Amino acid sequence: MKNTALTDKHISLGAKMVPFAGYNMPVQYEGINAEHATVRKSVGVFDVSHMGEFIIKGDNALDLIQRVVSNDASKLYDGKVQYAYLPNENGGIVDDLLVYRIDEKTYMLVVNASNIEKDWNWIQKFNTDGVEMHNISEKTSLLAVQGPKAAEALQSLTEIDLASMEYYTFTKGKFAGVDNVVVSATGYTGAGGFEIYCDNEHAEAVWDAVFQAGADYQIKPIGLGARDTLRLEMGFCLYGNDIDDTTSPIEAGLGWVTKFTKEFTNSAALKAEKEAGVKRKLIGFEMIDRGIPRHDYEIVDAQGNVIGKVTSGTQSPSLQKAIGIGYVNKDQAKEGNEIFISIRNNAIKAKVVKFPFYK
Repeated sequence: MKNTALTDKHISLGAKMVPFAGYNMPVQYEGINAEHATVRKSVGVFDVSHMGEFIIKGDNALDLIQRVVSNDASKLYDGKVQYAYLPNENGGIVDDLLVYRIDEKTYMLVVNASNIEKDWNWIQKFNTDGVEMHNISEKTSLLAVQGPKAAEALQSLTEIDLASMEYYTFTKGKFAGVDNVVVSATGYTGAGGFEIYCDNEHAEAVWDAVFQAGADYQIKPIGLGARDTLRLEMGFCLYGNDIDDTTSPIEAGLGWVTKFTKEFTNSAALKAEKEAGVKRKLIGFEMIDRGIPRHDYEIVDAQGNVIGKVTSGTQSPSLQKAIGIGYVNKDQAKEGNEIFISIRNNAIKAKVVKFPFYK
């Protein structure tokens, strides 16, 4: 089991630690609902140092990225971030990721913790032009400071004008007295905020400075449990739950980051699938009757026929109702359609709703 540079911090703060993607991670401190509310209303800090970071650099860096990712990275400019996925050759998804353009010949890819080795090997397979690749995951710490008060809480720590940073941009600068820190605004909670990338050796000092600066804003540490409920309220996919090696990105609603203006892994097959129309779709639903949907529960119609399955579900702390994400047959995917979730052999009524659940 790997530790992050902040593991001892979490333990000293009384976090409940669990194994996650090979790391010893804090799942909660005071409780998921309270932590969830902190992020929605003020500001909270997640240690997400388990995530993977690759530096891709050289004359052919963009060409390599264009061959392996679904989105069109040629549209990026310095300081811009793009969401994309790595398609596999069988119609599924190797991983979803973020592409950061540092400069014309240097990019940073941010990948999911459980897929670091898989993604590295996958990209390396297509690296036929000797592009420089550096896996900096093990030496990089990452804090996600999320919530509507994040800019105010952090502003005293940097010259970077946080309030004016646009969504899906980043900048490099001095933060909490540390040089060359990457500060980005991508977010996975729908509550606004920033990601702070620094070397492990500075992680504790940055963490302490963030909590000192945010003291007047009731800043709190937040675990991965609330991260999951927050992303679910936004309808954001989680790799391993809602998308994986076997799921179609077109069915998963990722057509918007699938650009057929260039060739990439399996692009011809994905284009044909998009043109032919999908057989099933990833939908959001909210429960009408009492019951909490969970991963892999069957979704059935009024007659009891299986029409799909749940990929993620929870009791939404913000909405005070149970919500879920799942795949259903295309003809059942219309907004407002009544569906049923099979919970302990009972068909519990739900209805299809639009993302995001929380507005």
